[in-house]
Amino acid sequence: MAFAALVGSGAVAFAQGGRQYPLGRGTGGCAVFPASSPWHEKVTKAPVSPLSSEYIASIGANLDLHPDFGHERAYGIPYAVVPADQPKVAIHFTAYGSQSNPGPYPIPPGAPVEGGQNASGDRHVLVLQSGTCRLYELWEAEPNADGSWSAGSGAVFSLRSTKLRPNGWTSADAAGLPVFAGLIRYDEIQRGYINHAIRFTVPETQAGFIHPATHYASSSTNPDLPPMGLRLRLEASYPIAGFPRTDRIILQAMKTYGLIVADNGSPWYFQGATDPRWNDNVLDALKSVPGSAFQAVETGPILHVG
Repeated sequence: MAFAALVGSGAVAFAQGGRQYPLGRGTGGCAVFPASSPWHEKVTKAPVSPLSSEYIASIGANLDLHPDFGHERAYGIPYAVVPADQPKVAIHFTAYGSQSNPGPYPIPPGAPVEGGQNASGDRHVLVLQSGTCRLYELWEAEPNADGSWSAGSGAVFSLRSTKLRPNGWTSADAAGLPVFAGLIRYDEIQRGYINHAIRFTVPETQAGFIHPATHYASSSTNPDLPPMGLRLRLEASYPIAGFPRTDRIILQAMKTYGLIVADNGSPWYFQGATDPRWNDNVLDALKSVPGSAFQAVETGPILHVG
């Protein structure tokens, strides 16, 4: 399907099946979790895990970073910002209903779907509601003709709270994390800094998680595999001065806040919000950063609650 960019009143929208809804920009006037949230925890002084080398080897020490987003509609994870009075619609869960927050959710008609309306894959739908500062997220989301949505799982987070999901519960992300919190957004590049951990994927994980993750998606007891929620820090000595400004901001965040294991997937793929303002050539320079430049650090115990 072709997606046509529309520019008007400072908003960028994409035509989706005859409907349009603007891609999200900013955070609707909401802070993305309090400063005391684990998402904003600096890991510059966190101790290196005794299994750091094993974790890095399992992901791929000789493989490079891969920005899993860009200026095209098919890349990245889009989101919508809606007002406090956005009408809510019913949600029908198809997989993890018992671990999902029940609907209704304030999902607007034509809400952007990860990859586009006809995409396969995770099909995340993320909606940030201004005023209430609540985050609504769906995985494997499919719109229904009556305005409702079907989804494999869903989660609702208050951006004003540090409360985690119950241990053993998933979310719209395998690790039980909020997807939106770990995305790199273009407005963060504009302001000049990123102040949170960055979501990324690894090929294999063990059956365990570290808070703020609350769920695992593996049956492996191999201790050399990373658990969900593991934080990886770009080594402080890794030189970033020669990179473009956008990349320096991203790499500095990886040194200060780190990467966080959020799902099983391609090695070293880290996610950003869909935005036509990204410069793909600039982002591609990050593909020269090797996995061997990272260290796994300790931020809490590994839990094995099923």
